[in-house]
Amino acid sequence: MEYEYMLMRNEKETQNRYCGGRVWCVKDICGIICAVLTWGLIFYAEFVVTMVILVPNPYKAYRYINFVIFNTASFLAFASHVRTMLSDPGAVPKGNATKEMIQLLGYQEGQVFFKCPKCCSIKPERAHHCSVCQRCIRKMDHHCPWINNCVGENNQKFFVLFTFYIAFISIHAIFLAVNQFCLCIKSEWRECSNYSPPATVILLLFLILEALLFAVFTMIMLGTQLNAIWTDETGIEQLKKEEARWVKKSRWKSFQAVFGNFSLSWFSPFTQPLRAKHGNYLYSV
Repeated sequence: MEYEYMLMRNEKETQNRYCGGRVWCVKDICGIICAVLTWGLIFYAEFVVTMVILVPNPYKAYRYINFVIFNTASFLAFASHVRTMLSDPGAVPKGNATKEMIQLLGYQEGQVFFKCPKCCSIKPERAHHCSVCQRCIRKMDHHCPWINNCVGENNQKFFVLFTFYIAFISIHAIFLAVNQFCLCIKSEWRECSNYSPPATVILLLFLILEALLFAVFTMIMLGTQLNAIWTDETGIEQLKKEEARWVKKSRWKSFQAVFGNFSLSWFSPFTQPLRAKHGNYLYSV
């Protein structure tokens, strides 16, 4: 059964919200450290690929084409990460289990509904409580420390894009690093790098190790997210083997619910399906 209601803002709604409620940020030290570490690793890959691999390369077409591809994908990966981290994942209004709200929802006397005892909120269908965010999150898939946020109804698109672009630049970086090794060996380490041979080897090896780890991790995460969208079941629902009490969408409708109508905006971290826009809006549970 579907209900529609207006998001109610009150003093309790300021938790995790900044800049007048426009920015969402979880105050978790572990998550913040992981997020900053992620940025650092992206910038490290940028430095090695640009300064160690591409700048000294003698082939202009190879240098310019790979520079544009890698830097564009890196920027989109960084933007997707920031957007995922600073977007409200679908937090349910905290402390909204009041008599007035229950009446507004249209519940009849004696009708059963779920209430979260931890954040005192009316719990919509498919919502779960996150102990780190300290909120119930609509269609919560999981809490990811690398983005310092939950993956939920409102930011799943950005998380999918983050894993996609990180996997892409990781594979691209491995290709460039291996090719650079071959070039340096062929030229006997003469004029293949602006750094000494030992420094070049260390920088390239660390880049390959980083890229391998991130490629495997993000491709697994990308696969699990696409499977969750495909089956219209969140990671938590699959883990708990919850019986589907909701009407499952078709596979195409499930993708549209996350990404919107098909267009190039699917691949942009700067656009968002109209349904998931934050603010005072109506939504169904």
